[in-house]
Amino acid sequence: MGSHPGRDIIVVAASAGGLMPLRTLLAGLPADLPASVLIVLHIPATGGQALPGILDRSTALTARAAEDGETLTHGRVYVAPADHHVLIADGRIRLSRAPRQNGVRPAADPMFRSAARYGGPRVVAVVLSGTLDDAALGCAAVEQGGGRVLVQDPAEAAYPGMPANALAATQHAVALPVTDLARLAVQLVTGTEPDSVPDSPATGRPAEGSVRFEG
Repeated sequence: MGSHPGRDIIVVAASAGGLMPLRTLLAGLPADLPASVLIVLHIPATGGQALPGILDRSTALTARAAEDGETLTHGRVYVAPADHHVLIADGRIRLSRAPRQNGVRPAADPMFRSAARYGGPRVVAVVLSGTLDDAALGCAAVEQGGGRVLVQDPAEAAYPGMPANALAATQHAVALPVTDLARLAVQLVTGTEPDSVPDSPATGRPAEGSVRFEG
């Protein structure tokens, strides 16, 4: 697996059982991370206002609700607001009230696909605990565009559906415990990716406030 120091966009998807691994992932990212991080966590249309603050307290980065039209900035965590898809276009955040995808809004697939269209090989996609298959098609788009896909080891995830479906939709996705995913994400961004990563113990595949959840 060759390193790619130009990777500077990390897109993250999580759903049921995903808040704690999401906080763990963010805690493993340094304050000087030379990348922007965009997060979709499945939340009800009327909820989720506390989520950016919860995540901001979990990370050395700055986490805020994404706003339409703002420019992607390294060291920032952009959290999808309730009832809005988050897209990337021309280096900016775009919020959309387009129809639900996979039964949810925000959904991971539109964000991942827009990241792949905009960033191509600059993108690292991460899928954490959740049910069903949101993010699977988006992960395939990221991989096809030259980006990398990392998933929480299904054996570790409280709800393995989303990670397992992302693995099934891709050829080179890496399945690891969340603490290792954070470390590998940093290595991918900084161009210090190791030549090899231990196989997932579950899959044998190479490692190439309160919030309610939907999904």
